[in-house]
Amino acid sequence: MEKRRAVVSVIGKDQVGIIAKVTNVLANNNVNVLDISQTILQDFFTMMMLVDVTDIDNLDKLQDQFETINKEMGLKINIQLEDLFKAMHRV
Repeated sequence: MEKRRAVVSVIGKDQVGIIAKVTNVLANNNVNVLDISQTILQDFFTMMMLVDVTDIDNLDKLQDQFETINKEMGLKINIQLEDLFKAMHRV
């Protein structure tokens, strides 16, 4: 079976618990983090993660769980299949 990968992006005001909440959603859905990059620019937190979603049929379930965190913490969390992400960000 070919691996399916997705990109998770997180943007918002820096605060305690962002990484924990995002990775808990992933762990609870048996999604493995393959690569991660995060930085803080002044008071803004940004993170990009490459995750293995081979066993996930539909990313909507994950996005719905991220929406709860978005509302709770005032963040913008998105998940997109890697191919779609690359196509949207091609120069």
